[in-house]
Amino acid sequence: MGLTFKNRLGAAAGIDKNGEYITCLSRMGFGFIEVGTVTPLPQYGNPKPRMFRIPSKEAIINRMGFNNLGIDNLIRNIKKSNFKGVIGVNIGKNKDTSMNNAINDYLICIEKIYLYASYIAINISSPNTINLRKLQHGIIFENLLYHVKKKQKELNKRYLKYVPIAIKISPDLSKKELLQISKKLIQYEIDAVIATNTTLNHSSMFNLKNNVQKGGLSGLPLQKKSTNIISILSEHLKKQIPIIGVGGINSIHAAQEKIESGATLIQIYSGLIYHGPKLIRKIIQNI
Repeated sequence: MGLTFKNRLGAAAGIDKNGEYITCLSRMGFGFIEVGTVTPLPQYGNPKPRMFRIPSKEAIINRMGFNNLGIDNLIRNIKKSNFKGVIGVNIGKNKDTSMNNAINDYLICIEKIYLYASYIAINISSPNTINLRKLQHGIIFENLLYHVKKKQKELNKRYLKYVPIAIKISPDLSKKELLQISKKLIQYEIDAVIATNTTLNHSSMFNLKNNVQKGGLSGLPLQKKSTNIISILSEHLKKQIPIIGVGGINSIHAAQEKIESGATLIQIYSGLIYHGPKLIRKIIQNI
């Protein structure tokens, strides 16, 4: 990615949607922090309740729906923080933006955040915004990559600053879909891929309280699924594009598995919720 990371462990998007806790997270020891997901305009997200814990499985089901205070508010918070390390900004489309205009939402965010982000993550894989995952497929995916790279080149020329672009993908993709995505990531010279977002497959949670809730499943049940996606991506990408691994990392062993499967960097979220800040230090000291 062309960036220098203090260590390989980052805070995943979703922990700090609006960039309000950047300094706090940096003091926990994270090597990088990814804020967001943020959209061009503020939005409430989906109705509450929208997040559910399943402690027996170290799992979380959420259907937040990109609740955030908007890109302009995030920029103000980044400016106020004193963190000098790597800050990734995860961006998405507003709920009310049609699929025909979805790409424009990403371009608006890239234009606004470009000078304040170390890298920009394109979130096209949240299961909680209607039709968002369609952006991972076919001609609309290719159009997205084309316009995102075009905007990146334009801003690089304008500001003489290169800000890497990462694409965050779903864990529910088939092997064939992963092959097609990998080819396009290479073709359009995308700087990184984040694997993965939450899953809609709740089969491992049968008969458990809160499993009836709709939304993306994260935590321990996602661990092997996301690691498998990383392995497949690594085989296709052949180290041409770095992989940021995320999904169910709750131990040193789980972190090492992600790296051994092909991840260059890793992120945690649910593991932090269930194991606390001590997990950060344990992982950093052993990877």
